[in-house]
Amino acid sequence: MDFGLPKERTSLKIPPALGEEVQEGRVALTPQGVRELVARGHRVYVERGAGERAGFPDAAYEEAGATLVSREEAFGRGEVVLKVARPTLEELALLRPGATLMGFLHLAVAETGLVEAMAEKGLSAIGYELMGEGPRRPVLKAMSEIAGRMAPQIAGRLLEAPLGPGMLLSGLPGIPPADVVILGAGTLGRAAARAFLGAGASVYLLDKELSALEEASREAPGAITALITQSRLERYVAFADVLVGAVAVPGERAPVLLSRELLARMRRGSVLLDFAIDQGGVAETSRPGIYQELGVTHFCLPNVPALVPRTASHALTATLLPFLRQVEDDPLKVPALRQGAYLLLGQKGGHLE
Repeated sequence: MDFGLPKERTSLKIPPALGEEVQEGRVALTPQGVRELVARGHRVYVERGAGERAGFPDAAYEEAGATLVSREEAFGRGEVVLKVARPTLEELALLRPGATLMGFLHLAVAETGLVEAMAEKGLSAIGYELMGEGPRRPVLKAMSEIAGRMAPQIAGRLLEAPLGPGMLLSGLPGIPPADVVILGAGTLGRAAARAFLGAGASVYLLDKELSALEEASREAPGAITALITQSRLERYVAFADVLVGAVAVPGERAPVLLSRELLARMRRGSVLLDFAIDQGGVAETSRPGIYQELGVTHFCLPNVPALVPRTASHALTATLLPFLRQVEDDPLKVPALRQGAYLLLGQKGGHLE
C-alpha cells in the first residue's frame, strides 16, 4: 500500500514566560518505522521536514526507503495517511477520495463541518485513541503515560513566580509540600501520581471505580485514594494547589466535573492541569490554551506530548507498528484498526453512531 506521512502544522499560543507557542512536532513514524513498512513491500511518501522538530532529518527517511515529497503529495498519494493531530479542512481537501486517515481524531468533540467533509469524501477515519484489542488501547496509553510523567514539571513551572504564587512542589523541612488532587485513576492519573510523589508532593487520587483505586494504590503507594463523590470533590478541590483532570471516556466527551462555582473556591494562584481537553475538558472554564480565570491558572494544552516530540514519536511508532505490520491491502481488515474507526468509507460507524 501507499502510506503518506505529512508534516504537522498545528500550534497553540501560550504565555511568553513559557515560550509563546507550542508547535506539534510529533510524527507518526520514525525512520526505523518507515524502514519496517518498506521491508514489507509498502511505499511511504514523507513530506519534506516532517520529522525535523522531533530530530529526524529528511536524509534518515530517505535512507530508510521513503520517498520525500511535497505537502500535496504526502496527502494525495497515500492510500493511508498517518497524521498526529486532527486534520484541518484544508488538509482534508488534499486527501484522495476513499483514503484512510489515521490520527488522534477525537471526532466526538470535532466541528460538525469537519466530520461531514470527511464523510462527503468517502474517507475511513481511524482514531489512535480508540485503536486496540478490546479494552487495550496501546497508542493512547503511551501518550497518557507521557502526559502523566510530565505533570510535575509542568505544574512546577506554573507554580513559580511570576505566573504562580512562588511555591515549590516538594516544600522543605518544616514547610509542607504542595497538595495535588488528581481526578481519574487511569493510566494518566496513575502516572501523574507516581511522578508527583517522586517530586515530593502530597497526592490525593479520586476515581469512581474502586478497582482503579486499588490498582493506583499498588502503583503509587503513598497517594491517598478516595471514591469520588460530590462532597469529597468540593472538599478536595478547596485545598488543592494543583488539580489534575485525568478523566476520559474513550470516543466520548469528557464528563464536566468542575463547575465555575467549584473552581472559584480554589486557592488564588492554584493550577488546573486539564489533560482531558482533547475531549472537551473536565471544567466549565476549560478551553484550549494556558490562561488564568477565577484566579486559577488553567493549563489546557490538547497536545501535551508535543512538548517532548522525539520521545513521543518513538512511542507512537512503537505502538502503531504492531498493527501496521498486519496491513496488507486494506487497514480495515485489521480488527484492532477497525475498532478505532469513526467513519468507514464515509459512513458513520463505531463511536459516531
